[in-house]
Amino acid sequence: MAELCTPKQKISALVITYNEMGYIEKCIDSVSFADEILVVDSYSTDGTYEYLLNHPKVKVIQNPFENFTAQKSFTLKQAANDWVLFLDADEVVTESLQKEILATINNPDAHEAYWFYRKFMFQNEPLNFSGWQTDKNYRLFRKSKAHFTDQKIVHETLVVDGKSGILKEKLIHFCYKNYEDYKGKMLKYGQLKAKEDFYKEKHFNYVLMTVKPVWKFFNHYILRLGILDGKKGWTICYLNALGVLERFRELKRLEKKNELAYYLVMP
Repeated sequence: MAELCTPKQKISALVITYNEMGYIEKCIDSVSFADEILVVDSYSTDGTYEYLLNHPKVKVIQNPFENFTAQKSFTLKQAANDWVLFLDADEVVTESLQKEILATINNPDAHEAYWFYRKFMFQNEPLNFSGWQTDKNYRLFRKSKAHFTDQKIVHETLVVDGKSGILKEKLIHFCYKNYEDYKGKMLKYGQLKAKEDFYKEKHFNYVLMTVKPVWKFFNHYILRLGILDGKKGWTICYLNALGVLERFRELKRLEKKNELAYYLVMP
């Protein structure tokens, strides 16, 4: 009788996209159990928007991309339900994780937010090490009890008003489609991190530009056992280090651009 008195909790699956064909199809299929599937697309040019527009279970909105935090905050505001499952377009919810999600949100003692561990896939093969073995992210939470902090514009941070838990089942993350795709992502992340540093008035430093990328590669490839992932590990660790290098290159460009603007406005 107690179950009859407890209404079934509804959940919104949220995703942001830009040119995600090859990823988004699996992602959408894996969240078909959600009561609402909402995607915010930042004007894709590869057919992503058209695919979503014609999908019978998806509500798609287009919104210009400023940064990850701004786009995810905008998307969160559009959700119809309090419980939200916020995924990246290259993530897939397994059947066992689906069951755990539904059991969790319908538990009267549920926390306000939940971390997910992720299983990384290099093309279609698992990436077991390379720094990702302990990776976890907030993916399931109550809209009314959480928000994305505006202190970060990439690798956005969720602030939770309440308790957090960790789900047992892992989320599948198809992080690597091909070399150029992953390289593009790492360069973009590096550029956004540079903007974040620039806004925080952090200054470019040649020593850090040399040391940080080398440390990133050494840490992930040697200390965090990327070497055990073989060629896949080398590729991922190299491109992650390249993203760090791009962060410093972009910071240097931003500082030069700012200096030039300053001199141009001087009398």
